[in-house]
Amino acid sequence: MVVTTEVRAAHRFDEAALRDYLRERLGGIGRESFTVRQFTVGQSNPTFLIEADGVRLVLRKKPPGPLLPSAHQIEREFRIQDPLRGSGVPVPEVLLLCRDESVIGTGFYVMRHVEGRITQDPALPGFTPAERAAIYESMSDTLVALHKVDWQALGLGDFGKPSGYIARQIALWSRQYEASKREPVPAMDRLIERLPTLIPPGDETTIAHGDYRMGNLIIHPSEPRLVAVLDWELSTLGHPLSDLAYNCIAYYRQAGIPLQPGLLGLDIAALGIPSETDYVARYAAKRGIGRIERWPFYVAFALFRLAAIAQGVYDRGLKGNASAQNAPAYGATVPELAGTALKLIDTL
Repeated sequence: MVVTTEVRAAHRFDEAALRDYLRERLGGIGRESFTVRQFTVGQSNPTFLIEADGVRLVLRKKPPGPLLPSAHQIEREFRIQDPLRGSGVPVPEVLLLCRDESVIGTGFYVMRHVEGRITQDPALPGFTPAERAAIYESMSDTLVALHKVDWQALGLGDFGKPSGYIARQIALWSRQYEASKREPVPAMDRLIERLPTLIPPGDETTIAHGDYRMGNLIIHPSEPRLVAVLDWELSTLGHPLSDLAYNCIAYYRQAGIPLQPGLLGLDIAALGIPSETDYVARYAAKRGIGRIERWPFYVAFALFRLAAIAQGVYDRGLKGNASAQNAPAYGATVPELAGTALKLIDTL
């Protein structure tokens, strides 16, 4: 369940100015009522629920204060979701993008609210085994649908570079990590050194979501299937196996931990959740790509990316401009994620 709260002090903005701006551009909405509340989940771009004249909208904006280079690109989120409507990938309807920082202090965009259920826990508490199995199938099939999208036909040829994604990502997140580093993490230093030398041969380009996990998916209000994929901030043209590996990080993290819990320690078969092997095999079969070689590398790469992202969240938390209040706790996850990644590349 997603919870909202009053807009936190660090993220407050001129709600009257927002109301006036939206009223002019969205058919007079907000004439009778207009309220803004902040979602409690999410660590990157602050997200808000707007209720105006009985209509529910969602606003995503850049966080206040100084930001890391190339981070928090809400413009990319807006751009990718619009052409994906009707592609077989369920996305919210985006309504408008505002780059004018004078309105509420940062750029933002607005989309329609999608009714459904969101859980950060990949163990899917509250669901039956049959429902969990169906949701995992829907999650896999939706990722396959995304990776089958003809990005050139959608006019997304300039949405990213069509080759060399993993090497560029390693370099990018190495820089982002160094820019937000607070204390030494030897495992991260070792990954930064070793990962570029272990990239598997061959390349492939699809639309890559960049943060494809259970917490960024909306499940139908009453049926075990996905109705929307959220949080497209890290989307680009990239290697599809990077998405699949990131989606599988839950298999490498302990269940029940407070920050992005995993599945380790659970009887997932009894829960109706597929094994990592079966989940990856279903994806490969649906895409028709056969056996995936050097799979541990892709998972190690995904863990490294998440560790670098967590370091950035931790840094923003210390600076006071993170989206969620638990941001400082992310610092402890960096050595854990990096350590797991190191163990995986040692198997190659």
